[in-house]
Amino acid sequence: MTEEAPKPIGPYSQAIKVENLVFVSGQGPVDPRTGQIVSGGIAEQTRQTFENIRAILNAAGLTLEHVVKVSVFLKNIGDFSRMNEVYATLFKREPPARTTVQANLPLEGMLIEVDVVAAL
Repeated sequence: MTEEAPKPIGPYSQAIKVENLVFVSGQGPVDPRTGQIVSGGIAEQTRQTFENIRAILNAAGLTLEHVVKVSVFLKNIGDFSRMNEVYATLFKREPPARTTVQANLPLEGMLIEVDVVAAL
């Protein structure tokens, strides 16, 4: 566990390593320093969500380049294009496999949640 990402709000781990895979639990746009959802829209929330994921991966000795699968959950599928603009800046080489769906999210004001699988 790293203090550079939000603490879990339930009975789960930030990430679990199984053999050569690291499974990062769903992360949202919570600033780990304040415990609050970042202000702004989907672009700001997408950036913070991936900063949280990056911090967890870094604690495991990995980077976003190790990510092989991403699941994106959007409160409003209408945010897809704007989220995708930010996402494209994160994976400049061969992007990982990805699923994006609309979903009810657990925290008020949360527009995005993302989980990833990374390979060592």
